[in-house]
Amino acid sequence: MEIKYINRSTGNIEAETPPAEGLLKFLYSNELGKRVFLPLIKRKFITAIYGRMMDKKSSTKKIEKFVSDLNIDMSESQKGMDEFTSFNDFFYRKLKPEAREIKGDFVSPGDGRLLAFENVNDVSNFFIKGRKFTLSDFLNSKDLAKSHKNSSMVIVRLAPNDYHRYHFPCEGTPSKSEKINGFYYSVSPYAVTNNFAEVFCENKREICSIKLPNQEEVLIIPVGATMVGSISSTYQSNEPVKAGDEMGYFSFGGSTVVLLFPSEKIKLSQDLLENTKNNMETFVKMGESIGEVLG
Repeated sequence: MEIKYINRSTGNIEAETPPAEGLLKFLYSNELGKRVFLPLIKRKFITAIYGRMMDKKSSTKKIEKFVSDLNIDMSESQKGMDEFTSFNDFFYRKLKPEAREIKGDFVSPGDGRLLAFENVNDVSNFFIKGRKFTLSDFLNSKDLAKSHKNSSMVIVRLAPNDYHRYHFPCEGTPSKSEKINGFYYSVSPYAVTNNFAEVFCENKREICSIKLPNQEEVLIIPVGATMVGSISSTYQSNEPVKAGDEMGYFSFGGSTVVLLFPSEKIKLSQDLLENTKNNMETFVKMGESIGEVLG
């Protein structure tokens, strides 16, 4: 399996080589890995131990090689390489204000590889293997699932080399985030392709509802993953926000932000829908327009 995606800014097809690629293949594609080792790796204590290691001053030794191996552009970072106090401090680094421009009224909440579905029911047809995905399991609420049964869905997957703060996709007033405890499966395509329902319905996640000025509701759901020690919110609930305002950050590891919103009120960008129909993720940056708020 080769992970390919379309770079939206260039239109080119690019390949992704995730860190620990061999381990991911073993854990999610090998029967021994799935049966013996994955049940341990997905549990909180493994991620918590690694998270504490990444908070130590000594972990700064890992930064230079990580930046070099994954070709990270540090000119965007507010801090210089020698200013970080730990690997996690580097990992959820802030960017310079001019590094990301807000280009619309419905924008990508983060840097990452994006899938877009006009109707959430299309998700199960895209990920045809494994357990059937249900919105009530994902949202941990039958009532919330009922109100969003025909919503559009966007999935933004953050790879380890990406900027790991996430932002509000639109203006409005956000609720307090509801925390849903769970496991720590990887969100890499190696894991998700055959295990989408398990990853998204069993991983640790939080749900925030943001009311648009027209009173329509958008759900923002950050999802943790293997070696993501925490999902940390940085916003103030019940206070108005603008598109692009910071919402929170992920500690070390890959992670995902999911958006759910009424398809009749927010129109998704056609190129993102077409790429998804062609089984391709689209790399976008935080602040890029991914749709338009109607009315």
